[in-house]
Order: sequence, then structure tokens, then C-alpha cells
Amino acid sequence: MAAVMSFLLTVFHEAWRLLLDSSMYILFGLLVSGLLRVFLSPHTVGRHLGQGRFSSVFKAGLLGIPIPLCSCGVLPAAVSLKKQGANNGATTAFLISTPESGVDSIAITYALLGPIMTVARPVAALATAVAAGVAENLFTQVKSQNTAPPDLSCPVDACCDGCDCPPDEHDRHHSLLEKIRAGIKYALGEVWSDIAAWFLVGLLLAGLITALVPPELMVLYLGGGLLSMLLMLAVGIPLYICATASTPIAAALIMKGVSPGAALVFLLAGPATNVTSLTVLLKVLGKRATAIYLTAIAVSAVFFGLAVDWFYSTLGISASAIVGQASEFIPVWAEWLGAIFLLILSIRPVARSLAGRFRPGHDHEAAPTPGGDHKAQASACSGPT
Repeated sequence: MAAVMSFLLTVFHEAWRLLLDSSMYILFGLLVSGLLRVFLSPHTVGRHLGQGRFSSVFKAGLLGIPIPLCSCGVLPAAVSLKKQGANNGATTAFLISTPESGVDSIAITYALLGPIMTVARPVAALATAVAAGVAENLFTQVKSQNTAPPDLSCPVDACCDGCDCPPDEHDRHHSLLEKIRAGIKYALGEVWSDIAAWFLVGLLLAGLITALVPPELMVLYLGGGLLSMLLMLAVGIPLYICATASTPIAAALIMKGVSPGAALVFLLAGPATNVTSLTVLLKVLGKRATAIYLTAIAVSAVFFGLAVDWFYSTLGISASAIVGQASEFIPVWAEWLGAIFLLILSIRPVARSLAGRFRPGHDHEAAPTPGGDHKAQASACSGPT
């Protein structure tokens, strides 16, 4: 019994340490995501993604980088883009870059994994998205299509639908302070509610890996090379985990001897794919596009994983030695306040998630897209763009 208690205490201690290291960076990422909700929504940019085999794909991939949505949460947003005129290539690019990155996951990547991985992660996500999107458009005859009118409804409080109130006039309805307040409310409410349970599970898994898995085993099978990348790919593709929640797990793996490249494969493949999202993709994009989607993620993840390992080796940098170093710039008292604040914010969404999973007839539902329910219905008016 004493041994079990000691083991559990080790798991929770390691999980708590990772939470302390990342808490303030997570809050920063959440706040930025809230501002993105107010000033940039995937529903309002669909009109830019319908024309061109290359430009539309690059725009879609770039726009997906900062938006904090998981592999299931991105599906409704991507469907909305496609309905508003985005071509298959642009939709595919958005589906890849969005769950693989996000301002929240970029912030926590810097906190736990260091600046090299912070740069490598979004760069690899964008490159993968563009490669998959361009490939899809090259295999598909891009036809001229009429783009549906964009959703111009108010992202602050849905005070108008944009039909009789053009954007330039509506900009005067809300002050900058009101927009910032709305963004913060959205970030600490809807965004964190969508990822809180998964993030806490990720912390516990990271603590479990640290306490349970011997470093020799990780170094033997996942210490670098093509086999390490393929093994991590096999683990990451069917797994459902968001970009933010996957980061502490990757940090724990690196501390146990996993190569940074193999960890990057997990960070790219895990958030971008899972069994649930792939079944939906088959319906939304079709078999060929889904095959291109998976192939692009697999090939790009392995390529960038090998490249990152080479980069660390060339510079003579130990990935495990820099895990969590960024948190040293944050005062200890601020780390504790941030961690406690995040735990308090997590009480309601975690309780709701647990209640939902034990409810009879429960089935997994995709997370809502930024913008709330009033965003679900695109405006049918043809107001100014």
C-alpha cells in the first residue's frame, strides 16, 4: 500500500510540476486566442479560400496556425469554410494546420520544449498543410464557383447579423475595451472548456510516463532514427488528443530519452488525426482527399522529425536539458497563481465532461467552433465584404 501511495504521489508531483512550468504561458495563449475570436474568425475568411490552386491553400494553412481548435473541433469550422466556397485543397490545409498548432499550444511549447520546437511545430504544420492542400487541388479540377456570402454577424455579442449593418458601420458599435472583454470571456470560458479535461488528462499521462517508464526503454526504441518516427506515428495517428494536451506528454517523453524529432512526430500526428475525425473527413472530402490528408501528415511528420533530430545533433543541444527552461523567467508565485487559477477554471468543464461521459447514450460530439451558436448560421444577405 505504501508503495502504491508513493507511486501516485510521484505521478501527481510530476504533473503538478509541468502545470507550474506552463500555467502562465497557457493563460497568455488563451488571451491571444480570445482576441483572435473577436478580430479573426474562420467563418469570415471563407471568401478568400475559393479561388486558386496555391494562394487559397497557403492562406488557409496560414489562417489555421493561430486558431485554437482540436481535430474534432476544427471539423465544423472546415465544413463552414467549404460551404462558403473554399476549395478542397484550402479545406484540407485548414484541417491540418489548425489542430496541429494554435496560439495556446505555441505558448506552452515554448514553456516546456524550448524555442527550437516552438518554431519547428508551426513551420512543420504549415508546410504539411500546404503540401496536402496543393496535392489535393492538383488532383482535382478546380472549377470556378460562386462564393457564398460571408458571415458578417457580430463576434462580440451578436448585436447584428451584418445584413443591414455593414462591417465599417458595425465597427463603431463596440469600443476596443468591449471587444477585449468579450475576447477574454470567450478565452477563459469556451476555449478553456473545450480543452481543460484533455489538458489535465495529458498532465496526468505525462506524470505517469515519468514515474513508470524506464528511460532505457525509451532510448532503445525511440531514441532517434526512422524506426522511432514510424513507431511514434503509429501511436499518434489513432489517438485523440489536442495540441495543448499533447505538449506535456511530449515533454515527459523527451525527459525519458525520446528524441525531439520523435516527440515532434507525436505533436504533429496526434492532434491532427484520430479515428473519429477521419470518419467525418471521408464524408466531407471523400476517399482521395482523406488519403492525401493522411499521407501528407505521415510523410511530413517523419521528414520534419528527422530534420529536427539532425538540427539538435548538429548544434550539440540536449533536448532533455532544456525542457521547462522557459519557465525559469516566470516568478514562482506567478506560476502558482496561474496554476491555481487554471484549476479553478477547470472545475466546471471537467465536471460537465465527466457527467456527459457517464450519461446514458453519450456519444462524442465535435467541439463548437469559435463564435458560438450565432455563428452557425451564415448570413444570407449580400452585404459589403
